[in-house]
Amino acid sequence: MMQDTEKKYQFEFVALMASLMSIVALSIDALLPAIPEIGLAIGNQNSTDLQLLITMIFLGFGVGQLILGPLSDSFGRKPIMYAGFGIFILASFVCVFSTSLEWMLIGRIFQGIGLSAPRTISISIIRDSHKGDYMARMMSFVTAFFILVPVIAPALGQFILMHLNWQSIFYTQLFFAVLVTFWFWKRQPETLRPAFKIPFNKQVYVNGFKELIKYKEAMVFTVVSGFITGAFMVYLSSSQHVFEDQYGIGDKFPYVFAGLACSIGLSTLLNGTLVVRIGMRRLAFMALSVFSLVSTLYVILFWNKPNPSLFVLIPFLVAQFFTLGFIFGNLRAIAMEPIGHIAGIGAAITGFISTLVAIPIATFIGEFMTDTALPLFIGFAICGSLSLITFIFMKRHILYRKLNFNWR
Repeated sequence: MMQDTEKKYQFEFVALMASLMSIVALSIDALLPAIPEIGLAIGNQNSTDLQLLITMIFLGFGVGQLILGPLSDSFGRKPIMYAGFGIFILASFVCVFSTSLEWMLIGRIFQGIGLSAPRTISISIIRDSHKGDYMARMMSFVTAFFILVPVIAPALGQFILMHLNWQSIFYTQLFFAVLVTFWFWKRQPETLRPAFKIPFNKQVYVNGFKELIKYKEAMVFTVVSGFITGAFMVYLSSSQHVFEDQYGIGDKFPYVFAGLACSIGLSTLLNGTLVVRIGMRRLAFMALSVFSLVSTLYVILFWNKPNPSLFVLIPFLVAQFFTLGFIFGNLRAIAMEPIGHIAGIGAAITGFISTLVAIPIATFIGEFMTDTALPLFIGFAICGSLSLITFIFMKRHILYRKLNFNWR
């Protein structure tokens, strides 16, 4: 009986954490089909400028988690989660009533700041409750559950757009945000123990960063996470342009997007099953190797050539994204594992650093996403190769350190 109760609690915990993170995905992916309509409404139809509607929410994540993460270490996970959702609600109304690209981007940045609370604090709650490969396993199941939202979000956005208007997509996001906040308030206990609370002052960041840089593995894998996130952000921000403008698939875009998201979800679910047996480092390394190989192969085959047919592009993207399910959760878990004693500020600083690495990559590559999908795969190949080289260097460093320790 006790075992059944524990399983029920674990399932609800995974579902709740995934739902909190899912508001983030809903705020990004449901908007994709509406980007051309929003462009018309705000008087800007430049595809490169409109990619900022996606990129800037990530900038908000980076800034917000640097503020709200440490606050959650001082005042608890739950109060700061509520504050984050409050900011998100206000920012959503700014987006709804925007009449220019500038105001829309301000709204998206503040949406990101607000959503950094569920994005960062969910990770801190998981780290408060789990360790090591079991933490990676839990994060994999949460991510697999969370991946369901990108599967349905563009179709939901398309449906709303067909029957209502683009503003209604923001109202839908607000509805789900309020619903999940109520569930969190009702069912999730506070996980930050009073003994671990850190008084909030200007030294929090200085001391947190000083503590973080003691752990080279945490820093290195944070940067690696930034490489992969930056490359993936290019896909998120340009997918509507690639599929609707370059390939002309029109209303079928949400279904193609959903199918590709399924490949990430499947691999993430498999990762949750395999990670305890194989280990998060080995799985992440193998996935990065395949990620780099697939993208490099595409670049070699289609260098200076027009887009291949959709029946060629899709298998490459499926293979590419299947590896991401073994990469994202494991890299995050590897970076967080040694810094559990500063989970809040640790998640905040590592998330901020990862974002600082990712956004310039996404913005730079995004400027070349005009006529073909080749720049996307060039970005995958470069970022994947840099990540793999960094991973190998780190493995050798750890091995050398162990051998040196044993010699002594």
